[in-house]
Amino acid sequence: MANVRNTARPLSPHLGIYKWGPHMAVSIIHRATGSGMATVGTGLFVWWLVALAYGPDAYACFLDVFTLQSGQLNILGYVVGIGLSLSFFQHMASGVRHLFLDAGANFELRANKRSALTTFAFSILATAIFWVVLLEKAHG
Repeated sequence: MANVRNTARPLSPHLGIYKWGPHMAVSIIHRATGSGMATVGTGLFVWWLVALAYGPDAYACFLDVFTLQSGQLNILGYVVGIGLSLSFFQHMASGVRHLFLDAGANFELRANKRSALTTFAFSILATAIFWVVLLEKAHG
């Protein structure tokens, strides 16, 4: 039997025909932030438990990294804290966006793009406000 290709049938979509947009980035970042928060959160929880089990010196080391000591936070504490809070706010905003999409709203292309960009703006703004308030309370 000959291998005959039916040219009347459409080809399946593939990555080459899609144009990148904010909606695609938000979807990918939503998955990455969820996985990242679970992984980093689990790692921090295990570190905390191990430090607690190993005694006062190990626990003091953990606290030195993740709490304010004489008004200063370790740079690792800032990086992890800001990264986790940015991930949290981005994941939350994207989740709310997906809630509206699941309800059947926001499929119009312009509104969909605008809501995708809004998740990025919200997460940056919410993270900045969160850290300003947190640091003001710690120093004030």
